[in-house]
Amino acid sequence: MKKEKVDIKQKEIQNKLKENMADDKQKLPAGKKTKKIKGADELAIEAMSQASQSASAGDNKLSTEEETAKSDDFAETMHALEKLIESKARKLMLVKNKMKKKREMIKSVFENDVQLSEAEQQKEEIRKTWKERKTKLKETPEVQELKQAIGEMRDDQKDLEESLSNHLISYHQLTNSTSFDTSEGDQWEFKIKAKVKNRKI
Repeated sequence: MKKEKVDIKQKEIQNKLKENMADDKQKLPAGKKTKKIKGADELAIEAMSQASQSASAGDNKLSTEEETAKSDDFAETMHALEKLIESKARKLMLVKNKMKKKREMIKSVFENDVQLSEAEQQKEEIRKTWKERKTKLKETPEVQELKQAIGEMRDDQKDLEESLSNHLISYHQLTNSTSFDTSEGDQWEFKIKAKVKNRKI
C-alpha cells in the first residue's frame, strides 16, 4: 500500500514538472529554440522516472546494491526538485523586487514633478482662502438674520404639521376617507401614520 502511495506521489511530481517545462517553453520569444542542455526540470523528471521504475520492478527482496541504487535515485530526484524549487523561488523574488522598484519610480515621478507640486500648493492655499471666506460670511449680520428667520419658520412648520396631522386623523375617523376636497375643486390625498412612543421607565 505504501508503495502505491509513493508511486502516485512520484507521478504527480513528474506531471507537475512537465507542466512547468511546458510553461517555460511557451514563454520563449518567437523564433528562439530551447537549448539541448538538460535543465533542472528534465533532470528531475528523469530521476523521478528512474526511481519509479526501480520501485515498480523490484520486490521486497532487494539486494544491497539494488537498495543503494534505489536510494541514490531518490536522492537525485529530491536534489533536482530542490534545485527547481530554488530556481522558481529566486525568479519570483526577482519579479517582486522589479515591481517594487517600478512602483517607487512612479511615486518619484509624482513627488518630483514641479507643476504638480505647485498645483498642490495652490489647491491648499485656495482651500484655506475658501474656508476663511465662508467663516466670515457666516458671521455677517445678513446671514445671522436669515438663519434666525429660518429657525423661527422651522418652529412654525413643526406646529403646523402637528396641528394638520391631528385634524386629518379626526377627518379620517369621521369619514373613513384618505382624501379631502379643496375650495378650488381639487382632491388632496393624505396618509395616516402611527408612531410608537418611547416607554417611560
